[in-house]
Amino acid sequence: MTSDPTLPHSYSLFAVILALAIGGFCIGTTEFVAMGLIQEIAEDLQVSIPDAGYFISAYALGVVIGAPIIAISSAQLPRKTLLLILMLFYGIANALTALAHTPETVLLSRFIAGLPHGAYFGVGALVAAQLANPKQRSTAVAFMMMGLTTATVVGVPLATWMGQQFGWRSGFEFSAAIAFITLIAIIFFVPNIPVHKTASIKNELAGLKNINMWLTLAVGALGFGGMFSVYSYISPILTEYTHADISIVPIALAIWGVGMVIGGLLAGHFADKNLNKTIVGILISSALTFILVSLFMDNIYTAIAGLFAIGMTIIGLSNTLQMRLMNVAGDAQGLAASLNHSAFNLANALGAFLGGWVLTHDMGWLAPIWIGSILSLSGLLILSIAFFVEKSIHKT
Repeated sequence: MTSDPTLPHSYSLFAVILALAIGGFCIGTTEFVAMGLIQEIAEDLQVSIPDAGYFISAYALGVVIGAPIIAISSAQLPRKTLLLILMLFYGIANALTALAHTPETVLLSRFIAGLPHGAYFGVGALVAAQLANPKQRSTAVAFMMMGLTTATVVGVPLATWMGQQFGWRSGFEFSAAIAFITLIAIIFFVPNIPVHKTASIKNELAGLKNINMWLTLAVGALGFGGMFSVYSYISPILTEYTHADISIVPIALAIWGVGMVIGGLLAGHFADKNLNKTIVGILISSALTFILVSLFMDNIYTAIAGLFAIGMTIIGLSNTLQMRLMNVAGDAQGLAASLNHSAFNLANALGAFLGGWVLTHDMGWLAPIWIGSILSLSGLLILSIAFFVEKSIHKT
């Protein structure tokens, strides 16, 4: 329930968040399963593992491009209607990936599938925050984002296992099916929310002039890249450096995902108390974690414990930066919320590219993990600049 007269008078916040989280589960499964199945995809399409990394980058590029275009052009579209359109598009796009049989068509289909990603999470976060108690907005967004983190525990390992057993395309068929389940959940549980009176294409475009918004986005684009520099190549790192059997990969991904679920909830809790300090803590702890993990990857047990720690420390950056963007975006709420996921998928593309680059240049299987620490520290540097600029603007 809510006291805001412009919002629906009767709805279950739990059911709303659950419906939105199912969509997050679908998107998270699809985004990360390409990383879990990178060896199988590369072998089937007869390309190298670094070249297969471009499929991951193509998806991320689709998110980067699609999020702002959709956010701006749909500013006056009811949010429930927009969520339904985005998820329908997403389901169809992933079905196309399952039907693709050449590197070129897989690359194109992954780019197309990425287009609605950022807008879905952005609109979903706005809906969750708008319907929640004002003092629990970060927690509400964190629970909505649990769909994505839960995907790393259940969806990605399951889809990875399916891909290993029945061919990599089955992983994307699974995601397409979940997309259509999401449509049903949104239809029944997400209320119709009136379009805000300040919502307009003009106001969304005005957000492009907001320096605080761009600096916050830059923190995500750099600081979150370390996750993908490791996650994108975790399968070959475990098999080639740790000398684990490939059957261990789904288990390792699930344990990484458990860390992400725990870390996301903890970050939401602390962000409701002090948002900026929580973001600083996440970046510092993730930078240190990457360094420590690189020292223990030669043993399967310590390697898996390290992957759990990486997932737990870095994932909170997603929903905490989402909340910071809502605070600094003014009337450009849709654009800011969607661009957050453009930034994180720019991090996805950057991390996958840098991880592949260091591997291609024979810097060793641990090099992507070191890249993670460098990117976390880079995000911390940008955040420090953002705080300085914010204080300077307030003084004037």
